[in-house]
Amino acid sequence: MSTIIDTHQNPADEHAVPRPSADEFAERVLQSALGWAETMAFYLGDRLGWYRSLAQHGPSTAAELAERTQTSPRYTREWLEQQAVTGILIADDAQDATTRRFTLPAGAVEALTDERSLAYIAPLPRMVGAVGPQTAALLEAYRSGGGVSWEQLGVDAREAQADLNRPWFAQLPAVFADVDRIHAVLSRPGARIADVGMGAGWSSISLALGYPELRVDGFDVDAPSVELARANAAAAGVADRVHFHLAGGDTLEDAGPFDGAFAFECVHDMSRPVDVLHAMRRAVREDGIVVIMDEAVGETFGGPGAEFEPLMYAFSLFVCLPDGMSDHPSAATGTVMRPGTLRDYAQAAGFDDISVLPIDDFSFFRFYELLFDADGA
Repeated sequence: MSTIIDTHQNPADEHAVPRPSADEFAERVLQSALGWAETMAFYLGDRLGWYRSLAQHGPSTAAELAERTQTSPRYTREWLEQQAVTGILIADDAQDATTRRFTLPAGAVEALTDERSLAYIAPLPRMVGAVGPQTAALLEAYRSGGGVSWEQLGVDAREAQADLNRPWFAQLPAVFADVDRIHAVLSRPGARIADVGMGAGWSSISLALGYPELRVDGFDVDAPSVELARANAAAAGVADRVHFHLAGGDTLEDAGPFDGAFAFECVHDMSRPVDVLHAMRRAVREDGIVVIMDEAVGETFGGPGAEFEPLMYAFSLFVCLPDGMSDHPSAATGTVMRPGTLRDYAQAAGFDDISVLPIDDFSFFRFYELLFDADGA
C-alpha cells in the first residue's frame, strides 16, 4: 500500500509515522464498517443459537437450522449466506438455495461455542451489542460529563464480561499455585478472602474449587450480577463456602478481617478506587495479601498504540469510562489503567507500593500485589 508523509512531520525524522492518502483512509473506514457488520453477525449467530445448532447437528440447510432454532427461514438463509461469503461457514456446491448446506468448521466451533476453551470469543460481540441501544445516552454523557452505568448496559454486557473471563478464571488456582506467597495464604486452614467486584462470581468459585478449605466473600454493586453469582455458586456446589453480597468494596472493612483481598478486572471501573483500595487495606490481616488483576497496558501512552491497546480504548470509550463516570465524584480512570495510575491510587490508599507478580500470558491481564508494612497499618 502506498503512503504519503504528513506534511506537518519532518520526513527525515526516523520516528515519523506514514500517513494514508484520502483514498486509503476511506478504505480504512470501509473496512471498519465491514468489521462492525461481521461482529453484529457474530452476535446474531450467538444469541439466536445458530452456531450452537450447527456445532451440534452438523451441515444444515437454512430451513433445518431455522426449524431447530425457532427462527425465520428467510432471515436464517440470509445470515448463512453472509457467513459463507465472509469465509466463516463452508457452503456446499448446491445451486438451489433450499438444498444448500452450511458447515461450521472445527476451529470456529471451539471459538464460538466451547465455554470452557481459552479461545472462547463469542461473548465479545455481545459487548458490542450492549452498546448499540445506549448510543443516545453515550452521546449525552460525552456532552455533559455524565455516564452510562453497568445497569444501563444490561444483560448483554453483564454476560459478555462474565463469559469471556470464565475460562481464564478457571486457571486461577493453577496460576496462584506457582506464586508462593499467594498460594500460602490461600492454603491456610480456614482461610477467608474477599473478592471485590466479583460480577458473576467465576473468580470466587474457581478459587473455592481449587482450595477446598477456602471461604470466599464476594462483593458487587450490581444486583443482577449478585443473583447470577449466587446461582453459579450453587450449581458449582460451593455455596456453603462462597457468599455474595450486594455491597461496594468500600464496605469491606466491616466484613473483615480477611486473609486476602482480590479485585479481578474491576478497579479501573470504580468511581472511587482509592476508597475501595483503602477499605481492602484495612480489611486484610497484618500477614495478608491484596492482589489486583487489571489490563496489561503499557507503562506510558504512545500513538499509534502497541499490541491490544486499541481494543482497550474501545472498551473504555463505550463501556468502562462511561460506567465509571455514572457515579460522582469519579476518578474517571477508564480501561487503560497504566501501572503508574494504580501506584498512585494504592499509595493514596495507604499502601507503600505495587509489585507486578510473575504471571505471564494470562489473556490481556497483569497481576499486581499491593505492598504494605504491617507495622504501619
